[in-house]
Amino acid sequence: MSSRIPVAVLGATGAVGQRFVQLLQDHPLFQIVALTASDRSEGKRYAEAARWVTEGEMPATLRDRVLLATDPAAVQRAAPETRFVFSALPNENAQSAEPAFAQAGMLVFSNASFHRQVRDVPLVIPEVNHGHLALLRAQRAARGWKGGIICNTNCTVSGPALSLRPLVDRFGVRRVFAVSMQALSGAGYPGVASLDILDNVLPFIKGEEEKLELEARKLLGTLKDDHIEDAPLSVSAHCNRVNVADGHMVTMSVELETAATPEQVSEAMRTFACPSVAGLPSAPAQALVVHDAADRPQPRRDRMSGGGMSAVIGRVRAEPLFGERGVKYMTLAHNTIRGAAGGSLLNAETLLREMRSEANL
Repeated sequence: MSSRIPVAVLGATGAVGQRFVQLLQDHPLFQIVALTASDRSEGKRYAEAARWVTEGEMPATLRDRVLLATDPAAVQRAAPETRFVFSALPNENAQSAEPAFAQAGMLVFSNASFHRQVRDVPLVIPEVNHGHLALLRAQRAARGWKGGIICNTNCTVSGPALSLRPLVDRFGVRRVFAVSMQALSGAGYPGVASLDILDNVLPFIKGEEEKLELEARKLLGTLKDDHIEDAPLSVSAHCNRVNVADGHMVTMSVELETAATPEQVSEAMRTFACPSVAGLPSAPAQALVVHDAADRPQPRRDRMSGGGMSAVIGRVRAEPLFGERGVKYMTLAHNTIRGAAGGSLLNAETLLREMRSEANL
């Protein structure tokens, strides 16, 4: 019998659900035992219901898997051993479905935005705030369930938040001005109409600016018993959709608490490491890859750095708007890997390591 943890993927037919399936195939810690879909796809074979849009081929071992209803009872009937659930559900479904799975005793690793700002739900990028996973205890106590909900961040926030962690730790951060150039895959499938995006840039993505501003402050905040106290920094964002397949770029202008040169900022990011994720299957060797070349990062060249899990930094230079405390740079992160399925997977690996460590105390 396999020693891997049995898991389900909720919303397996969509773009993020497919990325989950791809990343979980042959994973050393987790094994897919159930796939769920919407009412119109329930009961169909995975290959019949899913239009595969992820690079490569649909895993042959899952092509004939019958899709279940997105309901904990249906999953438990088909695969009663399921412990972890990876959710690629849209917001309108995640609102009720994810708490139902948590109440049924399963740990839900969510990509939806609905629960990210809920007081007792940890919003986690492990290298940034793995300690916030401890909020799960307060969530379980308050809600009386044995499962739980753990959210990963909005896909645009992952690069900026990873880059800010060493700056907050080393120099302190007062203000951030960020401008995103977001890839098409961030809109899901079928996504943005071709006549809207060809030869064009869309300067509005509903809800994205608010997510970047709010989630960055929660991620960099402090755990206070039953909630997270937001980091005392200001974030202002402009978000744009651009004609790139994968990889969200964000320009960052940062006012530090203490003066630092671009060289000192680059070194802080280049040497940044998080022992809590070291050696985990989805953790990159370097969370932050810093380029010195003037024309990097670039989505086509750099989005798969660290298997798509590294944030790539470039063009680190002085920001004259903030005087001697100012620095500006570019970030790039793969939005469907680090910013979505891969981020949730690393959250699950990190929590599993902590659970096993506590069990051995």
